[in-house]
Order: sequence, then C-alpha cells, then structure tokens
Amino acid sequence: MAMQAHDIEALIRETFPDAQITITDLAGDGNHYAAEVIDESFRGKNRVQQQRAVYAALKGKMDGSHGELHALALTTKVPE
Repeated sequence: MAMQAHDIEALIRETFPDAQITITDLAGDGNHYAAEVIDESFRGKNRVQQQRAVYAALKGKMDGSHGELHALALTTKVPE
C-alpha cells in the first residue's frame, strides 16, 4: 500500500520535531516522493550522516521490495 505525504512527514517529524519538512509526490502515484528536511541537528554532520538519520526516522518503511515507500529523493540541509 502506498504512503501518503503527510504520513512520511509525520514519521520524519517524530525524530526531527523542529525541522522544516517539504514532501513532494513526484509522480502522483504515492510511491515516488522527494523530501527536503532542514534541521539544526544536521550541523557538523556530513551529507551521508544526515540522510541516514532521516532514513532511520522512516522506521523501515523503505526496506526491501515490500516497503510501503518505493522511492524517496532526499535533500538534507542545515538552516541558514
């Protein structure tokens, strides 16, 4: 079953409550999303560490061929 954008945002927000989060459904199919997460906790971390933290927040929803979320183009940043 496909995930909704608000469900993805809610999972990310549990770990990053003060983040600026933008979720975009890229194909309109509920399976291919882009997410931009801007959070102070990323400061001092490299891009891989930032993205791993966000993927961990998704609690396995992208795991394997039976994951609820098929594809997520992820951008992470620190606030300016």
